[in-house]
Amino acid sequence: MISYLEGKAIAKNEKSVIILVNGVGYKVFFSGGDLNTISLEGDTVKAFTHLQVKEDALELYGFLERAALELFELLITISGIGPKVALAILSTESPSVLAGAIAREDVKFLTKISGVGHKSAQKIMIELHEKIGKVSFEIHDAGASMDADAIDALVALGWSARDAREVLKNIPKEIEQTDLRIREALKVLGR
Repeated sequence: MISYLEGKAIAKNEKSVIILVNGVGYKVFFSGGDLNTISLEGDTVKAFTHLQVKEDALELYGFLERAALELFELLITISGIGPKVALAILSTESPSVLAGAIAREDVKFLTKISGVGHKSAQKIMIELHEKIGKVSFEIHDAGASMDADAIDALVALGWSARDAREVLKNIPKEIEQTDLRIREALKVLGR
């Protein structure tokens, strides 16, 4: 089993990175956030990995944080949630915030993720609700329910849900009206 790789990134595309380790190139699929962190070919990449064995292929999934690997491995235990959907889920937010959404059973938060419908979100909540409390990393409550409409509006205007959530976290809680929170977020995003 390949659980960790450390080497140089020699090629990169929108889904994966080829990591050269002692003369062997490993094609490793990463979440969008991790791919953005691996900025240039030639960068040293240290990744925790999960080897997915299929009938017709062996695929490596990589994570720059151990918490992301832990959540990924929980997600793929759910029938109907494969590695590609699990990566899409991990691309939207940090593992601690995603775990917080699962812990508080925030179905609306998960249905905003591409590839996760209402039934899949409910299935994730039911199957992981008890397991999520046993993870080794800290769980954060993102307050996603409060800002759900503001996030929707910012996504409709072209920003990613992750960027919208990050900006809205930094807006004072005293600003409670959704339209005012959106205006403040647009000021920050427009810089």
